[in-house]
Amino acid sequence: MTSKAKRPAWLSAGSLLRGAGSIITLGLVVYLISQQGWQEITEAVARIELWRFLLAVALTVVSRLAVARRWHILLRSGGVDISWRTSLRITFAGLFANNFLPSTIGGDVARLAGALQQGYDAAVSAASLVADRLVGLAGFVFTLPIGLRILAAANLTTAGALPLAGLAAGESWLGRMTQRVRKIWQRLIKTIGLWLSQPRALLEALAFTFVHMLCLFLTLYILLDGMHDPLDFWTVAGLQSLVYVVTLIPISISGWGLQEFSISYAFSALAGVAPANSLVLALLLRTLYVLVSLPGALALSDVLPGMAKAQPLLTKLDG
Repeated sequence: MTSKAKRPAWLSAGSLLRGAGSIITLGLVVYLISQQGWQEITEAVARIELWRFLLAVALTVVSRLAVARRWHILLRSGGVDISWRTSLRITFAGLFANNFLPSTIGGDVARLAGALQQGYDAAVSAASLVADRLVGLAGFVFTLPIGLRILAAANLTTAGALPLAGLAAGESWLGRMTQRVRKIWQRLIKTIGLWLSQPRALLEALAFTFVHMLCLFLTLYILLDGMHDPLDFWTVAGLQSLVYVVTLIPISISGWGLQEFSISYAFSALAGVAPANSLVLALLLRTLYVLVSLPGALALSDVLPGMAKAQPLLTKLDG
């Protein structure tokens, strides 16, 4: 009897669809660049002083350290005896992997693989990653109403805003949010039980989520101000929270293209930022993410051997 060869994870239907989604959304970003013209884009970049960019780099580093600390707290409170240095190394390996691997075998699986390679409990390590996502999402719930209010006040029938609304085509935003909340609640019940008896750990993890969010919002605020196209801080927070929810839709690899497209249209169509400036903002944010994740390349070789074992564990738990 011959057994069917198992397809590699990167050849799964979901991964192929995400790859196609990335190509489409990146194509849309290229189209936006061609529509704006390189001169306007280079002029927008040139207006940003060096100190602003360096401050944005520093804020992104702090943001990533906060994300690493959040997961470290969840691991330690779950009974995993991991050092801060090891957590940091594994987290940055995951951030680097997230730049080029599909989300199903990307950053989270790289982190789980790193934990398994260190000999830590597989079930707790996998559950901590799902809990980490949920705590991260919980933070954005606090600023999402600001974005929803901006969205509700906007005239989404205009041609400029149509592409943003099209990202959620087929269902209303309210319907999508309801589905998302229901799914999150189901995962929460299944996963978070280990930490419910430790509210202090959850609150500490949430606090580091707020640090991450503050750094992200300040980065966008500073860059927009540098391009002489400022928005108030809370408008930036609300718009980026909307973008965050959109990028949860698994239609591209690590949000490539989708994040840039969403930021460009959210900030220009909903808040009146010049299209060239909103596009530069999106591209600079991606550049910062990639730049700050580069140290993770040094640790990636430590986690790669455990990737094949880690993926099914996380997929099963994550649903």
